[in-house]
Amino acid sequence: MADDDFQSGHSGASSTFPQQCSALRKNGFVMIKGRPCKIVEMSTSKTGKHGHAKVHLTGIDIFNQKKYEDICPSTHNMDVPNVTRKDFTVLDVADGYLSLMDDFGSTRDDLKLPDSEIGKEIARKFENGDSFMVTVLKALDEESVVATKAQQT
Repeated sequence: MADDDFQSGHSGASSTFPQQCSALRKNGFVMIKGRPCKIVEMSTSKTGKHGHAKVHLTGIDIFNQKKYEDICPSTHNMDVPNVTRKDFTVLDVADGYLSLMDDFGSTRDDLKLPDSEIGKEIARKFENGDSFMVTVLKALDEESVVATKAQQT
């Protein structure tokens, strides 16, 4: 018993939770091929000879915008990622990284400037001296800036 070696522990909170296919909804989130996706389209086929209605899901990866598709019997469970959304005020853009501040005054400098249109928009707004916020999505220990919005005063 004394030989047990526990190097680290975690809270036990899972990064995903199971949900029945038939309970998933458009604009919700689901794991498709191991990636967190936003459901953009879904359709249900009728029960066939073998008795299960099938749900056809089309999702867009929330981080890289790739399109994924999956088909699942409506009675089976699929993993749904725990997705958190948080807004930050942009303080600085330097060396391809963002300096951000949350509502409580905590700062962070570990998020990369995205290589997408949103990244170009952030750089352009910062160079113009605009005061704005970014929305950061986090799922499965991965984080990314997904949107910008005007600073609320």
